Amino acid sequence: MKFAVIGGTGLIGSQVVKILIAAGHEAVPHAQSTGVDVISGQGLDEAVAGADVVVNLTNSPTFDEASPAFFQTSMDNLLAAAQRGGVGHFVILSIVGADQVPELDYYRAKVLQEDVLAAGPIPYSIVRATQFMEFMDAVMSWTADGDTVRLPATPIQPIASKDVAAAVAEVAAGAPLRGIRNIAGPEIFSLDELGRITLSHKGDSRTVVTDPTAGMFAVVKGDVLTDKDAHLAATRYADWLS
Repeated sequence: MKFAVIGGTGLIGSQVVKILIAAGHEAVPHAQSTGVDVISGQGLDEAVAGADVVVNLTNSPTFDEASPAFFQTSMDNLLAAAQRGGVGHFVILSIVGADQVPELDYYRAKVLQEDVLAAGPIPYSIVRATQFMEFMDAVMSWTADGDTVRLPATPIQPIASKDVAAAVAEVAAGAPLRGIRNIAGPEIFSLDELGRITLSHKGDSRTVVTDPTAGMFAVVKGDVLTDKDAHLAATRYADWLS
């Protein structure tokens, strides 16, 4: 099969391309660096020409109120190009529990992206993943101040990016789900606990202070970012750290 992987040079996209090629498929990465612009539409028709499947892994450059417009425009452009090109399956990556956190602009934007895809003309699949292990350093940096890192006790079920990529590639190579598949890591932590584990492993002497008002995840209510019934990946956080 031929796959057009839009956003194919990023953290997940580059791994998806490698997995699909290793399985014997033709997978072509597309990004701004290759002359494809999902907002202006430049290069989209050429990128999806002859593709059986489009995997869209592009992301908004910001997580704020501008992100819904990014996903609306990019999806409109990509779906139109894919329809013109006769694409038979369109795949996106979203977030477990995104529809349960309307307080976050970015999560509302991801739900908008899902809705645009589901209402569109092409058979589709949505893969929703829990929080990436790779993002933990960034999450801590948002609320780091001197010798302390403030984090809420939000329940998190971290998943390794390699497991996300494997799941996206598997779904993309299969029949369209016409729905959502949730994937998650094998363990649930509170975010503050995960911060302490991470700093300890790195030999970082900073202290994690539990603060229910700190950072983006402070607005998350309950355990909506976890899913015990999801397809569970194999990689445990301690193994990923090592």
